[in-house]
Amino acid sequence: MTLLYEGKAKQLFTTDDDNVLRLMYKNDATAFNGEKHDVLDGKGQLNNAISALFFDVLETEGVRTHFIKKISDTEQLVRPTEIIPLEVVVRNITAGSLARRLGWEEGKTLSEPIVEWYYKDDALGDPLVNDDHIAALGIAKEEELEEMRKRALHVNNILLELCRKANLLLVDFKLEFGLQEDGTLLLADEVSPDTCRFWDAQTKEKMDKDLYRYGLGSLQAGYENILSRIGGVVHD
Repeated sequence: MTLLYEGKAKQLFTTDDDNVLRLMYKNDATAFNGEKHDVLDGKGQLNNAISALFFDVLETEGVRTHFIKKISDTEQLVRPTEIIPLEVVVRNITAGSLARRLGWEEGKTLSEPIVEWYYKDDALGDPLVNDDHIAALGIAKEEELEEMRKRALHVNNILLELCRKANLLLVDFKLEFGLQEDGTLLLADEVSPDTCRFWDAQTKEKMDKDLYRYGLGSLQAGYENILSRIGGVVHD
């Protein structure tokens, strides 16, 4: 196996099958574009378990993803894709940068979901971009943007219902998409509390990476709570 890519929270390896890659979740936690960094025991297991569960649900609901199966506490098998350098962010409740940009109080429920695009470039701090910027950069075609928006809103509807049953609020989340060699668009990366904001539906207690980002409590305890509520277990 050869290491193909290493990011802040994951490593991607080849396998003996060109159509299958091995994705390993790390225990690293980062925030503020890598300015804050720690290694938290068990974080990789939790993200792997939660993301695998979400991918299984999404696949069942007709969302095409890179996910094949979970193979260990920290590993998944996935389909290779060329990642489109855009983060697709869907927001249901104001928090984070949206609240700061618009001067809104955190926790305002939006009448309709907001979809935003962010250009994946660490050196630039992943800036917010619009359709014209994306066209000028040449990083996605108009029809790909339309399809990513459509699929992101579909994912939102599925996760909202899952969270409702788990007594969770889905505040916002980030998705990434990739293209297979034949041009097929797949949901890729991960769907976890690293990339989604989850609050308790009654108390509004934060249960996602904001726990680590702002020093609000134990990240692992929050992630374990989410995993338990959506019906998962850390160890199979």
